[in-house]
Amino acid sequence: MPIFTAGPSNRCKLTKQEALTLERKFFIAEIETCSNMMYRVAWSILRNDADVQDSLQDAALKAWEKRDRLRDEKLFRTWITRILINACYDTQRKRRRIVSMDEISEAAVSNTPDPDLALALQALPEKLRLPLVLCYSEGMSYEEAADVLRIPITTLRGRLRRGKDKLRKELNAE
Repeated sequence: MPIFTAGPSNRCKLTKQEALTLERKFFIAEIETCSNMMYRVAWSILRNDADVQDSLQDAALKAWEKRDRLRDEKLFRTWITRILINACYDTQRKRRRIVSMDEISEAAVSNTPDPDLALALQALPEKLRLPLVLCYSEGMSYEEAADVLRIPITTLRGRLRRGKDKLRKELNAE
């Protein structure tokens, strides 16, 4: 069901073109609102700026094409994050390459308040890194992050605990 529909309504009547224009404006505004978060999530998976940009474009295109499947506009952030994660996994499958620590851009590390934390986070396996990024960097609730990752909340909590433990060990070793 599209977010804005044309047709009979008691409140207002929109032509199909007006409805599409409103829908496009809503979509663009929501994507712009989520753009920084989306970049960080994609970076935490792909660790390569070109691949991140490709995945961001793919996710935006897929979301626009499937916008009629968004049932509640309040869930846009969770919905677009899930699409982005899938787009990142598609990019990984296409590229199938190993990223060495030398390829981590200095800009990505220097943008964080603590570069040691950023490097330690990059060293974590994706399974532990992604829940940490979603919950602590992006501010998602446990429920939202569990929905995005399609895992039970108890599994999310376990991964968060193991991820924090590994981060603690890594940072104390330095």
